[in-house]
Amino acid sequence: MKEKLNDRQKEALAKIKENVLDKFETGTGVQEILNYAVFNLLNYLAIFPAGATKLADSKGNILPDCFLLPPGSTALDFAFFLHTDFGKNFIRAIDARTKKILGKDYKLKNRDALEIVSGK
Repeated sequence: MKEKLNDRQKEALAKIKENVLDKFETGTGVQEILNYAVFNLLNYLAIFPAGATKLADSKGNILPDCFLLPPGSTALDFAFFLHTDFGKNFIRAIDARTKKILGKDYKLKNRDALEIVSGK
């Protein structure tokens, strides 16, 4: 059941809109700080699980998931990150954009979109 906002909550939201969102047109800066910390300080990689034949999920959302992995991660690391069985039964990874076959030692690059192929 969805609760309705009371007058105090509506007032608080209006103040946030007026004093933060309207004043700082590009937002609060939180996303920018998080991006800087994750990608510039920690050097994490944004990796997308994808299919080699399509980049969408069953609902048509293009690359709806993104995972952050530390620098130096490999295709095998990504497979284990997704599921232990994928890692244990890893056969290969496929770059969803180029369709190139990648081995377990392939070093991930930021914004890679990979399909993990594993056995039983």
